[in-house]
This record gives sequence, C-alpha cells and structure tokens, in this order.
Amino acid sequence: MSTSGTEITGSGMDGLPGHGGSSGAAHDSVWRTTTEQSEAARIVAEVEALPLTPLHRLARVIVGSATFFDGFDVLAIAAAMPVLIKLWSLSPEQVGLIISIGYLGQLIGSLCFSHLADKFGRLRCASLSVALFALGSLACAFAGSPMSLMAYRFIQGLGLGGELPVAATYINELAKSEHRGRFVLFYELIFPIGLFAASLAGMWVVPHLGWQTMFFLGALPALIALCMRRFLPESPRWLASKGRFHEADAALERFRKYARAAGANGQPASLETRHKTVARQEPPATWQSLFRPPLLRRTFVLVSLWFAGGFVTAGVTSWMPTIYREVFHIDLATALKYGTYTSLAGIVGSAMCALAIDRFGRRLWMTMTWICAGFAMLAPVLFAPMTPATTAFCMSLAFGFTAAAFIGCYVYTPELYPTGIRTFGVGVSSAMLRLASIICPSMIGWFVARGSLSTSYVVIAGVAFAAALAVGLFGEETTGRTLEDASSTPQ
Repeated sequence: MSTSGTEITGSGMDGLPGHGGSSGAAHDSVWRTTTEQSEAARIVAEVEALPLTPLHRLARVIVGSATFFDGFDVLAIAAAMPVLIKLWSLSPEQVGLIISIGYLGQLIGSLCFSHLADKFGRLRCASLSVALFALGSLACAFAGSPMSLMAYRFIQGLGLGGELPVAATYINELAKSEHRGRFVLFYELIFPIGLFAASLAGMWVVPHLGWQTMFFLGALPALIALCMRRFLPESPRWLASKGRFHEADAALERFRKYARAAGANGQPASLETRHKTVARQEPPATWQSLFRPPLLRRTFVLVSLWFAGGFVTAGVTSWMPTIYREVFHIDLATALKYGTYTSLAGIVGSAMCALAIDRFGRRLWMTMTWICAGFAMLAPVLFAPMTPATTAFCMSLAFGFTAAAFIGCYVYTPELYPTGIRTFGVGVSSAMLRLASIICPSMIGWFVARGSLSTSYVVIAGVAFAAALAVGLFGEETTGRTLEDASSTPQ
C-alpha cells in the first residue's frame, strides 16, 4: 500500500496500531512516520498549488532589498578604496587585505548562519544576519585606520555571508516548480542592481560627501530586518520538515488570504495534485551527506560554480577602479564611470539569465555563459596593449557573462539539496564564493605590485573555464522539477 509516496510493506492493516505483527510501540512508530510523511507531502503540494500572490511579491521585495545592499557593499569598498589609498598611504598588499578580510567574515557567516537556519528557521536567521551587516557597515564609517576598518569589515562580512544562503533558500522554498528559475532570479536580479547603484552613488557621493557616506548608506538594511519578521511568514516547506504542520498551515493560509484578496484561486491542493508532487521517502540527510556519495558529486559541481563566481566577480569589481587609477593613471571620476559600465553589464547579464534559464535549462546555460566569460577575460591579454576604454569594455563583457552564468547558482543550488540541509548546502557552496573573494583580490594585489597584471587575467579566465567544464560534464538538469524531486538523491 502506498501512502503519499511512502511504501508500507505487508498487508494493508499490518502497519497500523492494534492490528497484529510486532509490538504496538513499533507499529505506532511506523504510523507516526507515515502520517508525518503524508502531512509533509500535503504541505509541499499546497505550496505548489498556490498561485502567485502579492505576498510572494512582497517576500521578493523585502528579502531582495537585503540582497540589494549585499551587492551595494561589494562596490562600496571599491569606490572608497582610491581615496583611502591616498589618505592612509596604503600599499597594494594592504588594499588586497582590506578587501579580503570582509570576505573572510562572509565565509564564516555563510557556514554559521546557514547551519542555524536549518535548525531554527529561515526568517529568524535572515533578519539577524541583515541586522549584523547593517551594524558592521555603520561601524566602517567611523574607521580611523586600516586595522579598524578591517575589524569592522569582518563584522560586516559575518552578516553579509549569512544573509545570502538563507535568503536564497527561503525564496526558493516559496517558489513553484513551474518557472521557478524566473521567480527566483528576478529576486536575485536586485543584487547586480545593488552593484550598479553603488557605482552611481560612488561617482557622486565619494567626491562630494566623503567615503564614509557609502557605509552610512550600507547601514539602512537594519530597517529591512524589522520588516522580515513582521510581514513575512516562515517557509511552509521548512516548517513541514520539522513536523510543525499547524504552523505550516497557518503560513499557507496567509498566502491564500492574499490570493483571495487578489481574486485568484488560493484553495488547498487536490488529493491528486498532492500525490503527483511527492518525492520518494529517503533517510534524513545530515551535513556529512554533502561530502559523501551520492551528494558528493553535486557538492563538487556547486562548489566549483560558486568559487568561479566569487573569483571572477571579485577580480572585476573590487580591483578595477584602483587599477584604472594606479595602472592606467586616469582620474577618479573616469575610473568610477568605467566601474558603472561594468555594473550595468552585470544587470543585463542577470536579466538574460532570469529570462532564459528555464527555457535552455540550468546545465546548458551555465556551461555556455562561463565559456564566454573566460574568453572575454582573456581579451586584454590576447589583444594587448589596450587602452583604458577597451580594457573597461572587455571587463564589462566578462562581468556580464559572469553574471549571466553565476546568478543561476542561486536557483540551481537549493534545487540539489534536501530541505533538512538545504540552507547549509547553499551555505557551504556560497562559502566558496567568499573563499574565492578572499584569494582573488590578494592575488591581484600581488601581481600588480610586481607589474604582472596580465597574468591575473589569465588565472581568472582559467577559473571560468574550469567552472564550465565542471557543470558541463557533471551537472544535473533540474528545470521544471519540484524541489523535492530535484533534490532527491540519485538511485
């Protein structure tokens, strides 16, 4: 007999309390397990049956606003750095260290907050991480030396690193299998918009109001942390995975209420729909499962993709305004303008991904765009010498393709891990983004100090090609599948 995707061996009555077989306690244990599986299946099916409601859009706006400031911070330090180099007489190695220390905090925050989110809930940990990086950004504005700035950026990094995996998991768990890529990635599109906004702000704010103002602006997410807990429900999928079915139903009812107010059908899923959306029953996954077969292969692919995303992004965005100033000797306003063009290319690439990834599939899309990013990164070496303008064009092209490839990880990664360890899986993968962001700025600083900038371009291109190889050879296709189906382990 099959009950909501869970197989019960024996006759129809053998597994129920009081109907023979082994001890009553054992039977009761089986009954509770099958009942919980049926309830979890019902919750998942009803999430899939919900129409797109104003509450879904509100979740994307509120959580996406935090992601906006994550992107804003990436370029806030880049915009401030040309001024700080003169103010504090910083060496290239010190510049690389100041940039990298924030990513070290993000690496630690990514692992810690993602682990806590799987235990205590998505929203609680997301709001705490957002509040922490807002506090760290405010402290950065009062830094009076390189050492104090590094300490504050580390604190800020803890919150920034924690926000990314928790927010990405939360939005994915609200999405339906149909057009999930578009739903999630239009939320993630806010990240490159944050990069672009930071570039625009830096062009005017830094020369007129001082570098500290960039960090004052970065403290605004403290307000977002308050909105998360007040206006958004917890993930019904996570609540169901913890056996908190009444709370999951209450969260679903909030979505239905918005659906009814908007005139859409917000009724519970039919029994037929529930059975269609149930993934097979599997043993509970633990964090060790990420590094053992059959999930080990997925972890390898995802770690490769996130490392490449962090490596190329840090190389193009964090250092390029300083390179334009120190290597090409152009004025600050022009250097920041070139950075703005690069950020705009990231928005275009991200929008292309959001529109195309459900049509082409995750695997093909990310393979091709990573290959294009690698060739664009090699262009300044293949066609050297180049002017500042042509270099900026190549860097913008490389960043556009990188954004088109890398933003797909925000939907692809949660699809490949079970609910019980989904946030931690995203956290481990995104930790590679932070690790790469630590390594790349320091590497570029080392090459710039020795007059070998072109070598850093070659290394960055090689990382992009490696990502294309990893996903092309070993990636799995998840397009159009429910989270429960896509994340089920290969047989």
